[in-house]
Amino acid sequence: MHILFGVYDGHGGKAVSKFCARHLHKQVLINDANSSGDLPTSLHKAFLRMDEMMKGQRGWRELTELGDKGNKISGMIDDIIWPPKGGDSDKIREDWDTEEGPNSNFPGPTSGSTACVAVIRNDKLIVANAGDSRCVISRKGQAYNLSTDHKPDLEEERERILGAGGFVVAGRVNASLNLSRAIGDMELKQNDLLPVERQIVTAEPELKTVQLSEDDEFIVLACDGIWDCMSSQEVVDFVHKQLKTEDKISSVCEKLLNRCVAPTSGGEGCDNMTVIVVQFKKPALAVATSSAEQSATTAEGMRPKI
Repeated sequence: MHILFGVYDGHGGKAVSKFCARHLHKQVLINDANSSGDLPTSLHKAFLRMDEMMKGQRGWRELTELGDKGNKISGMIDDIIWPPKGGDSDKIREDWDTEEGPNSNFPGPTSGSTACVAVIRNDKLIVANAGDSRCVISRKGQAYNLSTDHKPDLEEERERILGAGGFVVAGRVNASLNLSRAIGDMELKQNDLLPVERQIVTAEPELKTVQLSEDDEFIVLACDGIWDCMSSQEVVDFVHKQLKTEDKISSVCEKLLNRCVAPTSGGEGCDNMTVIVVQFKKPALAVATSSAEQSATTAEGMRPKI
């Protein structure tokens, strides 16, 4: 059994994050690599597949629907994905047929989204990340980052950007984007001489596999709105403290959001925020999600399976 959780933080509109929420987990399921048990490879292919699927007439049509006529909606949104429960996975097939129409040459969206996905399979945790959302695990109260915040000032990221013909100014790719990996942002992926992994901005995920043990207490997945306000260890400490008095993890998520949200407009704490807390316990996983744009809900009994 696989259990998948993901946070998508959109920029330039909500369409790409919602597209990923709708399709990425399905691509993990239908990948040939998944059938042979190579889950990291399936995740890798699924991330890159998002860019391919958003091109052409069908990609344009669905992005337009998800974005409420595209450019009419601006701003940012996070989307949390819940894959189909047991039995539904058998119905998922690769049916992304090409469509003809006036936008058949659509190169893909200029907006984009981060993607931070965690999959639990038996006693292993696989994390795939592209962008500056983050996954953190608490092990005996100590915070360990399971993903890298992909920023253009990182040496490896900067080398790729410069090698693809881009530049970095004031911590932004081509003086525009403040992260160096993302799904979408197709105007920064136009070098025909380079593979998708070497473009100015790439959707290639960084992958990490962790063997879970009795020392592991919970994981936190959140967008940069949280991490801009608190460090990984501060978040872990906060969650630990709240779990001592709160019966519902959803309440812990709400308190974490309230801790980060700015009291007035402007500055730190004004970005959109979404957080997922997954607590390891037997015989079940306790899961809660919360967002500054939605009411917190408990996910007990709603665990997605793939």
